[in-house]
Amino acid sequence: MPTVFRFGRAVSLSPVMQNVLGTLNRLAPTEITITLAGETGTGKDVLAHAIHEHSQRRDAPFVVFDCGAVAPNLAESELFGHERGSFTGATGAHVGAFERANTGTLFLDEIGELPMELQPRLLRALENRGVRRVGGTQYRPVDLRVVAATNRDLPTRVAERTFREDLFYRLATAVIPVPSLRQRLEDLPMLVPTLLADLGHPEAVVAEETFAVLARHNWPGNVRELKNTLASALAFAEGKTLRPEHLRLMGRPSEPPRLDQMSLGGQPLESLERIAIQQTLVRYGGNKAQTAQALGISVSTLYEKLKKFEIR
Repeated sequence: MPTVFRFGRAVSLSPVMQNVLGTLNRLAPTEITITLAGETGTGKDVLAHAIHEHSQRRDAPFVVFDCGAVAPNLAESELFGHERGSFTGATGAHVGAFERANTGTLFLDEIGELPMELQPRLLRALENRGVRRVGGTQYRPVDLRVVAATNRDLPTRVAERTFREDLFYRLATAVIPVPSLRQRLEDLPMLVPTLLADLGHPEAVVAEETFAVLARHNWPGNVRELKNTLASALAFAEGKTLRPEHLRLMGRPSEPPRLDQMSLGGQPLESLERIAIQQTLVRYGGNKAQTAQALGISVSTLYEKLKKFEIR
């Protein structure tokens, strides 16, 4: 019988994924900086949290800073904090991600999206183990462990001079490639029940023929696309069993399903709005600006809806 490997909330039957989980299990108790490299939607955030849970800092804060989700003009303040009056609208002091993660783990998600002008400050904070808030003069030491993630080819970005070489080598102590879902399809029988439970439907049943359809899909959006597909199927299923006709699988990312091919009558508008946002995110590889443009809304409105629907 195949051996199941567990690391935090990550579980796998796949040899390629088990190798990754085994490596992370060995590295987690150390203080080594880990960078998780892989396609969008492969679950790098889940692995980062598992690293924290298996570290000596497990009882301290785990702070996430999404380098691609913060507006460039706010990134410096959100990362390093600011003092009152340091800029228009700074009515009070703000504690940045570095200080909030003190004694714990700072997860720098989508590090490849960090604006070039902030990269020297990040490098300085990592090397000096301390920060100065925007508009402040006081040096504030921090003791933390850094885990980063990226869906970008950082060596290529270094060659293109869009990512600093010195920052890359500071983060490249241990670069761990995270396999795509299509490289570990044998994990589907374990992933699907877990994701259904995350969606609030642990009682849902997936028919055998539905699993067969899922196993034939290429999954360009990886585990995130799988979760969104299941959320969509739950909205269209009348009972507790998910059947192939309930699936709204995308072909290629550039070929989203047509609305006139979907049975929308009688569905709550909020469910349809959530599905539209999820599928558009998958289509554009998680890029928030392109997703907002495709949906015809502002980026700020998109972030409000992501928060409302608890979409990650």
